[in-house]
Amino acid sequence: MPRRALAEHRPYLLLSLLAGVSYYFAADEAIGGLWLMAWKGLGVGFLALYAGHRGQGRDGTLLMALLTLCAIADVVLEISYLVGGALFAAAHVVAIALYLQNRRERMSASQKGAAMCLAIFVPIVTAMLTYPLPNWLLSVAYAVLIGAMAAAAWTSRFPRYRVGIGAVLFVVRDLLIFAREAGSLTPDFANLFIWPIYFVGQFLIATGVVQTIRKGRTALA
Repeated sequence: MPRRALAEHRPYLLLSLLAGVSYYFAADEAIGGLWLMAWKGLGVGFLALYAGHRGQGRDGTLLMALLTLCAIADVVLEISYLVGGALFAAAHVVAIALYLQNRRERMSASQKGAAMCLAIFVPIVTAMLTYPLPNWLLSVAYAVLIGAMAAAAWTSRFPRYRVGIGAVLFVVRDLLIFAREAGSLTPDFANLFIWPIYFVGQFLIATGVVQTIRKGRTALA
């Protein structure tokens, strides 16, 4: 029954799950090329369609825009890390705008502290992982954005146990990539976790934001 309801009422979510999970297992197969690149983009691409179909107003438009940018970045990343990273950076700017215009009216000291830790320590950890690699300063600049994005998500009115954790998972995924590129983690080990952590994070963000938009009221964790 739950799967049937998902297929009937949230078809884009079902398609996203099918694409995201199947890509994880197909990525190690010898199919490669443009097919695999397109396949990679479908997971978050269907989430963008879900946001466009179920989202409403300015928040829905911003969510669809950031997910679309991420889906394109997923594909472009297979060709150029620099261009793909720039697209992800643009997506984070859109995400920050979405979260800041949906800030919580009241926050506890622990919530503010967690947000400050994300904003401060994500760039610091990135610098420790990437220095003195070429373009390490670009990595740190990017980390400033992802730290700010996660902090903004954590202090937004969207449910922390979906959107907040989803944003933190996005940060973890990028730190794994930095660690892999720096040689701190072996590619085989890091690649086991990078895609599932990223995809689950995006899924949580998309469903959490849409849920709040459609309720039309503040959703507190």
